[in-house]
Amino acid sequence: MIENRFDWQQFFRRWQEEWIPDEDDVEDLAEGGLTLAGLALSAAPAAEAEITAAEERLGTRLPPSYRQFLGASNGWRLDKGSIYRLGAAHEIDWFGDPLELTAIYQEGLTEHSTEQEVLLAGMWRRALQLETDSDMSYALLDPGDTDEDGEWALYVYKGWSGEPPDRYPSFRAYMQRMYQDFHSARAGSPGFVNDTTRALDADVERARREALSGRWESAQELLTEAERYGRPCARSMLRQLEVLSRGGGYYGFGELVADPRYTGELVPVMAAAHLRDNRSGVLPRRFVLGTETDDGVTAGADAILAQVRDGSYRYASDGAFGRAVAEARESARWGDTDAAWRMIRAALPLWSQPGPDLLAPLGLLADPVLGPVVTRERGLELLATPRAGRPGPVPDPVPDLDPPGLCWLADTPRWNAPHDSYRCLWVEGTEPEALPGLVGEDGCAGLTAPPGRRAGRFHHGPGQWDDSAPWEDRAVVSVGRTGSGWAFACDAAPRMSAPGNFFVSLAAAASRGGRAVVLWARRARDGRLTVFHLSVAERGEELYAYTLRGTDVERSGPVPGTLDPERGLHGVGEADRERCLLAAVQDEFGLSLPRHALVEGVLPQLTTRSWNRAPREGEAYGYTTIRFGR
Repeated sequence: MIENRFDWQQFFRRWQEEWIPDEDDVEDLAEGGLTLAGLALSAAPAAEAEITAAEERLGTRLPPSYRQFLGASNGWRLDKGSIYRLGAAHEIDWFGDPLELTAIYQEGLTEHSTEQEVLLAGMWRRALQLETDSDMSYALLDPGDTDEDGEWALYVYKGWSGEPPDRYPSFRAYMQRMYQDFHSARAGSPGFVNDTTRALDADVERARREALSGRWESAQELLTEAERYGRPCARSMLRQLEVLSRGGGYYGFGELVADPRYTGELVPVMAAAHLRDNRSGVLPRRFVLGTETDDGVTAGADAILAQVRDGSYRYASDGAFGRAVAEARESARWGDTDAAWRMIRAALPLWSQPGPDLLAPLGLLADPVLGPVVTRERGLELLATPRAGRPGPVPDPVPDLDPPGLCWLADTPRWNAPHDSYRCLWVEGTEPEALPGLVGEDGCAGLTAPPGRRAGRFHHGPGQWDDSAPWEDRAVVSVGRTGSGWAFACDAAPRMSAPGNFFVSLAAAASRGGRAVVLWARRARDGRLTVFHLSVAERGEELYAYTLRGTDVERSGPVPGTLDPERGLHGVGEADRERCLLAAVQDEFGLSLPRHALVEGVLPQLTTRSWNRAPREGEAYGYTTIRFGR
């Protein structure tokens, strides 16, 4: 229910007492065109008889909060925004839609239009016009858009904007927002200090303590209110909470960006968002910090942008937290993003602020390796964890992201992969850095940087090279390390071919570094497993292999019974065949793959030698080239 006890006279008295002239007012006063008395906001209260006379003239009873407003001040001067003055009781009248906006808005209605859109289309002819002076703008009360308390919605239509009007649920809500805007416009003015600003600044300080203690939702509520009043740092701290609680989007951090203490934490996040959104053409190409900065900060921001763009940015922090971050990056670099997050989470209480207005280690989000580790769920966990030495309960950890083993490869739909195929190599007891020397293409210089985040989509390899023979099938693989000590290479988007007559498993070459396992699976568009290949080698020699096509099995060497597809698939339905085969391989060798690191594209890459051999004398290789053009 509406708070009938709301004291309009006290509200207006506080507003008038807090009012100070703005720059335009100061100029008018200096020129002698105005006096302070002439700049009064309020007017004398309207008598009950005046309000009743207006209602009789209009043929309706006015909504409660507007009626109470007239009884406290018969009109009001607004010195900010596009509405300059609200009229007295005898000045208000029906709008009548002189701009013929009804037809325009009704033309846009469809069978899918919302109730609010229908109300807006009919508002123009039935609305009550309140303003008597404005910048081509209208303050309109709609008797057709009411709530359970009898309040009419108020719309402010800016005729010059070409945009739909702003809606407020009641006249009181509109006036409270105008009071907040008045405060926001003068928040930076020297001498603008009063009981309201002091109370709000105390709330900002309380929000800072709440946020660092893990009570971020309480802090968010306090900062949201303070931001409406334009209190210093409220917006920048609120944006920090939003970065972690919402995930994604573009964020500006206001005046904090210009403070060298925070540049290293905030600018990388802005740079990453700028580059991401520029790819979709949302933002202008120029990197704008959104606040006035000196040449040193601007140059530093440009350097950070360049690092984020080329993937060389590395988040760093001081002390024990910084050491944990470095250790976490090494784990995430090779695929163990769950372990990396556990390290960061455990060290969060040891994180120290570079300045009082930074609420969390936001720079993590721009790190090309650690950024994908901090998912939205983990961002919420970070916010709920006490930091910077503050006390508070530790939240329950969110579940790990990576399923164990290999069976998740059989999930449908398959982990955002562009094709229903994958091929993988594991080498036991070998570091990932050794793989280029074992299976890299001729002239391979080593591992290359990750392809960059693809918003949950696998990086598509280059496929067929223009200068390669048609039978060659080199792969761009993501390289990492399993928790059980195997180096792995995974091609999540192999070419459309499958192991055939010219296929040469990389297992033998890779096994010079230790026991090696190769998997290659291919599925039809309807999800049926069409090909499943396994080969195992040791000391440069293939030990055994099989290729399953439908129900036919081609073997070489003594395949162990635990891996024999005919035994393992006995009595297994077609829908479970792939999962059953993967389970046998993971159990036999203790193999796994990190789903999150593969999806997010944080792993270094390697271009392998061809998985096919050249045709021998007397053999033929057929292929088709299709070109599209006019």
